[in-house]
Amino acid sequence: MGPGSDRTPDGMTLADDGPTRYVDADAMARAIYERVDGDVRLALPLGLGKPVTLVNALTRAAMADPSLRLSIFTALTLQRPKPSSDMERRFLEPAMDRLFGRYPELLFAELIHRDAVPDNISVSEFFFQAGSWLGNGYAQRHYISANYTHARDVLIDQRPNVLAQLMPREGDRFSMSCNTDISADLFDLRGRGEMDFIAVAEINEALPFMDGPAALKAGEIEMVLEPAEEIDLFSVVRRPVSDAQHAIGLHVSRLVRDGGTLQIGIGAIGDAVAQALMLRDRGKLDDIWRTAPIPLSGEETDPFDKGLYAVSEMLVGGLLALFEAGILRREVDGAVIHAGFFVDARDMYERLRAMPAERRAKIHMMPVSFTNALYQDEQAKRAARVDARFVNGAMQVSLLGDAMSDAAKPGQVVSGVGGQFNFFEQAYALDGAHAVLTLPSTRTSDGETTSNIVWQLPLTTVPRHMRDIVVTEYGSAYLRGQTDEEAIKRLICIADSRFQDGLADEAKAAGKLARDWQIPQERRANVPGTIGDWLGPYRGELLPDFPLGTDFDETEKALLPALAKLSQASERRFGLVSMIASSFTGRPHPAEAASMDRMGYAASASLFEPLQARALRGALRQC
Repeated sequence: MGPGSDRTPDGMTLADDGPTRYVDADAMARAIYERVDGDVRLALPLGLGKPVTLVNALTRAAMADPSLRLSIFTALTLQRPKPSSDMERRFLEPAMDRLFGRYPELLFAELIHRDAVPDNISVSEFFFQAGSWLGNGYAQRHYISANYTHARDVLIDQRPNVLAQLMPREGDRFSMSCNTDISADLFDLRGRGEMDFIAVAEINEALPFMDGPAALKAGEIEMVLEPAEEIDLFSVVRRPVSDAQHAIGLHVSRLVRDGGTLQIGIGAIGDAVAQALMLRDRGKLDDIWRTAPIPLSGEETDPFDKGLYAVSEMLVGGLLALFEAGILRREVDGAVIHAGFFVDARDMYERLRAMPAERRAKIHMMPVSFTNALYQDEQAKRAARVDARFVNGAMQVSLLGDAMSDAAKPGQVVSGVGGQFNFFEQAYALDGAHAVLTLPSTRTSDGETTSNIVWQLPLTTVPRHMRDIVVTEYGSAYLRGQTDEEAIKRLICIADSRFQDGLADEAKAAGKLARDWQIPQERRANVPGTIGDWLGPYRGELLPDFPLGTDFDETEKALLPALAKLSQASERRFGLVSMIASSFTGRPHPAEAASMDRMGYAASASLFEPLQARALRGALRQC
């Protein structure tokens, strides 16, 4: 300990100045409860910024003492996957720490899973990790539906008295790093005397120290946990990008204007958009456009001369790649990226940390009240956000143009609206801006393929009167300002051809489409084979499975398509029979021995190996 400080028996360090420091999370939790008379109303960041060690200590204390009260308001509680089958277990368990990080489980999430949340603890989220709480009664009942920019006000209504966050430190300064999204506004309100809470931090030096608006002055943090072992940051596993997703990225790239503004989301489509924009900038798309078998929309195909500026609620790997490639270079107030939070693959955190400070300073972490809305300094925001393209994903789109992005029948919340509606509002408010909704034209579940473009939706995230641009692998449909009939025609033209006639019949039966309208012949080839034949020659070097890199090793990359094929086969009657047959008749996969060994099966085939192993071997041979 330095001069003027003493360690107490309960793990607290008494310092002459600065925050009170703890090495023992339980001791710090007790101190927090004492400060607020046993009633903690906890403002907890979404995603990566949760101080897991401290939150678990607060939860343990409330579980042990029913007289204490713990109310948590948060979102995006990150959880490592739990294998739902033996095959998933064989694939995930050996690589879990490498893929997702040694991220500890949040105790309150475990209680929710076990339906064991005690009466003195409550947890409400306004956004879920996608699909993580489907079918969970507690989580679904306690979900709060709110646009991202309004979540701050919902939180304020809870009267939080403790704000806790995972933070890196430089000297006597702290950084909100990955979560300025709501926290920055809360600190500002407290500074103006409009809120009263104690701010506590758990140190994690693996987080990049984001300076500027994300940095906190000395004295703004009252208690600090310096754990003996810092938690490993959660890592988001990048999924392979399919033909359909690459096609969507290519179509979106034709909509982005040089000198404009960009927002994209996380996931395979976001990765595909970033890859297509980098290929466009390098002049590598001419052959792809020349060989396109479907009509193309959008005229923006030239390299970027002026460059782009990004304003996004989420700093994703795709935006960082565009920044590193020099495509994001148009500066606004000294920044080329304004973002509200980040959670991504571990290499993104490492690249941010390793980046020279002056380079990293071009990325300003901001509150979502800045990124997701035009309120406050509206004139400057309008001047900055020229020709904006806000690119987000949807689950389904109706022929009338409304979109479902956050929930599914029968009202179960899959994720949340997040900032999607906020960006639609901006798209309509800004001159030259568009909101671009992306989705594959179909999905396959329980062995059945269905259309993601439908006549009507069970739930609506974005209403039809705000329809704008929808992109599938078969092209872009411009819907803003169009009649209902024209919007229907354009959406049918980018739907999968297996469903086009049925969609047209429903629209005609409803009186929304002329009885004599015919689907254009050039739109009758909207089937997966068309996209596969088009992009096949470019897969690999130009359109790789993992354009932004991956933590999967070579054997796991070989296994992924086989496991996907096996999963789809298991959903079809007699589907596994085909896999097993291929294990006898198919040519061995080049990585078959390593793949079977990686899954815990014998490398070489034998007559008496388990049927599950036989099916996997057959799936490999079909790839």
